[in-house]
Amino acid sequence: MSPETRKRIIIRNALLINEETRRHADVIIEGDTIAGILPSGGAEAGPDEDIIDAAGLWLLPGVIDDHVHFREPGLTHKGDIATESAAAAAGGVTSFMEMPNTSPQTVTLEEWHKKNLLAADKSVINYSFYLGGTDSNISELLSADPSLVPAIKLFMGASTGNMLVSREEALDAIFSIKTLPVACHCEDEQIIRANIAAYREKYGEEIDPSFHPLIRSREACIISSSAAIARALRAGTRLHLLHLSTAEETALLTPGPDPTAKQIIGEACVHHLWFDDSAYKDKGNLVKWNPPIREAADRKALIEGVRDGLIDIIATDHAPHTLEEKSAPYFRAPSGGPTVQHSLVMMLELCHRGEFTPELVVRKMCHNPALIFGIADRGFIREGYRADMVLVDPDSSWTVKKENILYKCGWSPLEGTTFRSRVITTVVNGIKVLEKGRLTGRRAPEMLRFKR
Repeated sequence: MSPETRKRIIIRNALLINEETRRHADVIIEGDTIAGILPSGGAEAGPDEDIIDAAGLWLLPGVIDDHVHFREPGLTHKGDIATESAAAAAGGVTSFMEMPNTSPQTVTLEEWHKKNLLAADKSVINYSFYLGGTDSNISELLSADPSLVPAIKLFMGASTGNMLVSREEALDAIFSIKTLPVACHCEDEQIIRANIAAYREKYGEEIDPSFHPLIRSREACIISSSAAIARALRAGTRLHLLHLSTAEETALLTPGPDPTAKQIIGEACVHHLWFDDSAYKDKGNLVKWNPPIREAADRKALIEGVRDGLIDIIATDHAPHTLEEKSAPYFRAPSGGPTVQHSLVMMLELCHRGEFTPELVVRKMCHNPALIFGIADRGFIREGYRADMVLVDPDSSWTVKKENILYKCGWSPLEGTTFRSRVITTVVNGIKVLEKGRLTGRRAPEMLRFKR
């Protein structure tokens, strides 16, 4: 859809939460661009314009989720780009960065190009795709265009097919690349394998999911994250530590008001900020993630790390599996769960509880991903930027039920949870892809561009 066919949109009387401030404002959208930001009542409207009365609503930049698994190609019985991007749009997410462990894995530029073609055809929101590192694909990584690839995804000690990089010379080569940051999943495989053998010997196959954080132990994460940091510091590599789960890993990070000045970036995922290990009792494998949700003290440390500037980005690690797959015994049940439809309201619920402020949530979910990855003209509500934004009703309670879950897998670990905030409208490149809580069927996605 070309910009010429889009009506001029005026959002009136919203409470704009953006760049650490709150103010009532009118926002004008022309084509795919934010054309003006005026005091409430300051925008003049003509007869053919699309007026959104946002009185009582919050207007936020669209969420940029730097960590999702949308399962296409090859795993589309779990989810696909069309279904999961639609669920994301319903949750206020306007851009995603997708991980490479699909089938086939995205470890060549040929497969990376194929994914971009799929997203251009199917995605509801803006898209980009990581390139995965292996022991043998350094030439592919060196050939990647840094303006189009967000980062190299590296599994350090967490085996995913051939994506476990263990050869020292391969690690040295990947960490020597200066054109792209390296994003690491850090769990030490040797420790995990030893723990699996010990628990199997003691309990057999019928093991309770509550042992998951002991099998994939905190030591496995701390040792691997510490090694990744040490290697990055030696090589001068920009490192993104993905889905931190322990207090000890959080303590490895350094605070700072400017995330672009940091060499080591910390990411927390919404499930680690929401759940602790008490959830295994009722939810079992439904809350089985790698790395695991852990003790209440770890959750508290992660929340404090977000507040104190140690952790720079909040993402989802959205990773759907079918309910049948998750219902298998522990050792056969895959890790991961769907969260992208609910990530923003989860964080706003923590604002209601006094753990975060809306300004902080916007910084970690919208501003910082744009700044850290160098995403051009997104992540903020500014004149001249792309019109990616979300209207939220902060006081409209609703409950997660099967009938309002949009994930292809059809379930959520949050079923039965009541949230006090609701996503009302999502705008992507000037197109209302969600209006009054319903998907419109319209779409105008773009590939993300990165300034480095």
